Formats: sequence, C-alpha cells, structure tokens
Amino acid sequence: MALYREPAAAGDSALVRFLEAQGPDTTLAISHVRRATRGEITLANTQPFARLLAGRMHVFAHNGDLPGIERSRAVEVDRFRPVGATDSEYAFCALLGRMDALWGLSQAPPALNRRIEVVAQFAADLRELGPANFLYSDGETLFAHGHRRLHADTGIVGPPGLFIHSCECEDPGEPKHATGVSVAAGFQKMSMIASVPLSEESWRPLSEGEVAAVRAGEVVRSAFS
Repeated sequence: MALYREPAAAGDSALVRFLEAQGPDTTLAISHVRRATRGEITLANTQPFARLLAGRMHVFAHNGDLPGIERSRAVEVDRFRPVGATDSEYAFCALLGRMDALWGLSQAPPALNRRIEVVAQFAADLRELGPANFLYSDGETLFAHGHRRLHADTGIVGPPGLFIHSCECEDPGEPKHATGVSVAAGFQKMSMIASVPLSEESWRPLSEGEVAAVRAGEVVRSAFS
C-alpha cells in the first residue's frame, strides 16, 4: 500500500501534479480533498487515514461533520486512538474497534456479509451525529456509504452524499473522460465513487444510508441501514 498526503491546497500541490503524471498503478485508490471543519491544517489531520489491523492496512476517508462524536456512547473508541484532532479520524478509530472484534486473530478476511453488516450499523450510528459519507477499505473490499452533503448549487444539506459510476473499459492507456483514470491493459471492470459526478456519463446517486461493497472494480453487494 502507498499513502500520499500533505496538508496543502490541492490546486497548488506539486504532489498532486506528480501523482497525475507518475502515480503508481493500482486496483483501488482513495483520494480526499479536505474542507477543514475541525482541527488545524496539519499532516495528522489530513485524510485518508490508515491503520494496520489483522496484518492489513485499513484506510478511511470521511466527508461531513460529526459534532459531539467524542461524547457519543454509540460511537466509542477503544484500542485504536486518534493521532490528530478531527471527528473523521475519531470515527475511523471507532470503526476499527468494531472490525477488530470481527477479524480477531485471523488474517483471512471475514465473510463479506458479516463485514458489510458491521459497516452498515456503524454508518447508522454515525448518521445520528451528522453528515456521514465515507469510504473504507480493508485491503480487499472498498465500502462506500452515502448520506448527506452540502450542495453548492442550493446551499442545502441533503442527499445524495455520493455518486457511483460503473463501467467496462477495453482501451488501454486511454483516460476515462474527465476523470483522468486510465486502464493499464486489456478489458477491466471499473467503479468510481465521488461526491459529485466527474464526467457526463450516467452516475447513480447512492441512496441515503446505502453501503456499497466494491471489489475488483465491481459492486458485489449493497446494504441499507
């Protein structure tokens, strides 16, 4: 796993330009541009966050605001503790606590239906606090939860919080329209998830409270909470 982060504006970032030109090939990528609502603009508060659990790197990025999360009895941290001062990292640590109990000492992933149940219940608990759109990966599967967000065109906080676009790509090296994503070689399935549609193609809004599980570029399961 490679983790690239910096506490700087994406529009002026040399790191972003480097990744656009020479970023590594990958089958799963999570990117986050922060609009700071809590915590100073520091590396410790920069998403995505990553932690080791059961021999795998788990990664988390959140879009929203969760006031009072530290006082919530439904969302508590245990063995994993935040390094920075954001509500997003606190939420990640709380999720890892639940996953820790599920994974146990085994390095083999638990059954997908058990993992998505834990993620869906966690998402429901987060929604009681505020907007809770997030991406979470356990190294094998990406879980995306759609909730609500502030829409720039209306100024209203509401659904959809995330959009998804799935497609089949056959042209190696050709960027996928305005997204900038290109396929390394041959036929591949691909799913892209973003706060707003990134191209003129058909993007499906995730339903409020929907959790989509993506593996190898394909949505393999969905759950609602």
